[in-house]
Amino acid sequence: MSTTARYLEPGRASGVMNAAVTGLTKLGISLWGSRILAVRGRVSGEWRTVPVNLLSHQGERYLVAPRGQTQWVRNLRVAGGGELRVGRRVEAFTATEVADADKPALLRSYLRRWKFEVGAFFDGVDQHAPEAELREIAPGYPVFRLL
Repeated sequence: MSTTARYLEPGRASGVMNAAVTGLTKLGISLWGSRILAVRGRVSGEWRTVPVNLLSHQGERYLVAPRGQTQWVRNLRVAGGGELRVGRRVEAFTATEVADADKPALLRSYLRRWKFEVGAFFDGVDQHAPEAELREIAPGYPVFRLL
């Protein structure tokens, strides 16, 4: 399978964990930077939500898709923005997709922060991986810079 078409479907355990994180985040309890991403569906136009980890790196904020070409990634590409929610706080944003060549430092930072949670989606690659290895896997991990 091509790394650019990479997608790891969530299993039952992920569904349970996502529901728990979503519930807490909706109550205003952010776990390690968790947010509820709300983005309009590319076909329906209806709001779709999913818990995400908001990465702060060198003064900028990013969303990383550890599962690859997810529905939220596809929707965000079309919508160009969405909302991040924690409790009653809602922050609208626009997003630009990061080029593969610019992802290694972001993937390293993401893994440094959340490897315990998302490490299984990186097939043994961790924050200590050489730059070349991070460049090699970059096409399979969409990253968006939030504006």
